Amino acid sequence: MLLVSDANIFMDFEAAELTVQLFELPHEIVVPDTLYREELDARHPHLRALGLQVRTLTGEQVGEAYTLRVRFPGVSVNDLFALVLARSLRCPLVTGDSRLRAAAEAEGLHLLGTLALVEQMVQQALVSVAEVERGYERMRNAGRRLPWDAVTRQLDAFRAER
Repeated sequence: MLLVSDANIFMDFEAAELTVQLFELPHEIVVPDTLYREELDARHPHLRALGLQVRTLTGEQVGEAYTLRVRFPGVSVNDLFALVLARSLRCPLVTGDSRLRAAAEAEGLHLLGTLALVEQMVQQALVSVAEVERGYERMRNAGRRLPWDAVTRQLDAFRAER
């Protein structure tokens, strides 16, 4: 499955030390070129080697993002680039950013977040429950903003399935 992501998701998985496993999922993960250059390339250049794809937006897509900025002023242009790319590719948008999620929902996009990807990783035996527990703890310690009540429920469900 093709997924378009914002930078937020990679920050979560990098903090969790689960980025390699993220790219073992049967997905192609894509980001807009400007987002990659401005938010990921300098600090996370290894993402390309793991399989991250970078797509160049058309002039029309760039214009769409700036038009959406009027409707969603709290969302960064780079995040709107990701939204526009996901919409044009007709694929899910992966984000944990609450403002981007709200904009994407208003635009009718299918969304995935960190918890959904972690669930897929566990279901496909790419990570153990213990690795997920440690990963979430690392995310919490790094100040990542996750719905921690939902994380607790997810971990409880994983433990119950063991």
